[in-house]
Amino acid sequence: MTTIEPQKAGQAPAVDAKPKKSASSQTGQVQSLVKALRLMRLLADNPAGMSLKEVSATTAMPASTTHRLLSTLQQEGFVRFDRELMHWSIGVQAFSVGYAFLQDRDLVRVAKARMTALMETSGETANLSILDGANIVYLAQVASRQMMRAMSTPGQRVPLHCTAAGKAIIACLPTKSKEQILSRLHYMPMTPHTLTERASLQQHLAQVLVRGYALDDEEHALGLRCIASPVFDENGAAIAAISISGPLARMADGDLDTMGGCVLDAARAVTRDYGGLWPSQIGPTV
Repeated sequence: MTTIEPQKAGQAPAVDAKPKKSASSQTGQVQSLVKALRLMRLLADNPAGMSLKEVSATTAMPASTTHRLLSTLQQEGFVRFDRELMHWSIGVQAFSVGYAFLQDRDLVRVAKARMTALMETSGETANLSILDGANIVYLAQVASRQMMRAMSTPGQRVPLHCTAAGKAIIACLPTKSKEQILSRLHYMPMTPHTLTERASLQQHLAQVLVRGYALDDEEHALGLRCIASPVFDENGAAIAAISISGPLARMADGDLDTMGGCVLDAARAVTRDYGGLWPSQIGPTV
């Protein structure tokens, strides 16, 4: 910011030779670009369109600045203006850029860095799984550094009712899809702890929506616990699950909430990196 010292008679005002840099310039941000991107995100969240007054009020930017930015974005096709409704909305060019991202994304590649970080944080093996009928299929794994660790081969299939990943995904499916899957399941007991009744599984699924993660408490293998959270696509549909697996000795009862929070954070991050939309009704509000 330019500073002006008191002016003496007959002298020109002295100015600071080294103006202070704003926080935005220090971080390398171009403020006009930041504001324009903010406008695009706002319009993307309001598909019905917004008036100039609404956009200006929501972003706390002057109407003149808002209009100048919107007009520039309109020229490039990123927003459009409806002269009849006097509303601004997201433009087709934004879709073109977004579609290019969708074409290029790979869930395993996107998730791998987050899985590695999750493994380092929790100390346990991190997994990425998808749903396939009545089973889950492991896509990728980042193995724990511990000598005693859980291992699953990519491509391995496991009945979903006894896995945290399977429960995390189906808990977030639309009611009709969820009921169809639950009605076709063979509730085979893998261990004495496996949930073998539909009612008990449904009760667990309801808890998943509240806390944001599912638990496999020695249901697939004795002495092994697993915690999983869902990953969502751009339509808010559960498409996969991030999980950690480890021995009961290292995943004690008192550690489950903390570990569950780590898995939930990782799943939210993968969803965001993938361009997905996290439903507001899943897990605690952040």
